[in-house]
Amino acid sequence: MVTTKPATTKGLGELFQDTLKDIYFAEKKILSTLPKMAKAAQSPELKAAFEKHHGETQEHVARVEEIFEILDMKPQAKTCAAIMGITEEGAGIMEEYKGSPALDAGLLAAAQAVEHYEISRYGTLRTWASELGLTAAVQLLDLTLAEEKKTDVALTEIAESAVNVAAEAA
Repeated sequence: MVTTKPATTKGLGELFQDTLKDIYFAEKKILSTLPKMAKAAQSPELKAAFEKHHGETQEHVARVEEIFEILDMKPQAKTCAAIMGITEEGAGIMEEYKGSPALDAGLLAAAQAVEHYEISRYGTLRTWASELGLTAAVQLLDLTLAEEKKTDVALTEIAESAVNVAAEAA
């Protein structure tokens, strides 16, 4: 059995910074993925939701950059394996279900997986920022967290009112 020495030099501050780099990468990846999802979406409602969230995501990137500034750090991304997997899954759905009535249901599910990941990350970052006394960061993270939750609710409404019904009817 290999034992590892505990990292005594890294604390919550470093973990906060690493997670901030992770969400920065994720937001930039989402920013490049949303236009593809909007183009692939068949439902005008879903297409509009993706386009709206693209604009919000630009604001999220700017807020994360502002938090880096608060920390006196240059914005830096750290590859996020989770978001890579979720976006690859979404790309697979776009390819496999192209032209199918179930395409929008699959796109919506992939988008909600992204939202749930972001909600988890922003909630954690917000809590850590509070514990670290980063009041300005807490306010920025709260704004983004609220928007991510609102997007998730909107996507659920689109799924339940139109997209899933259309997929099932086919």
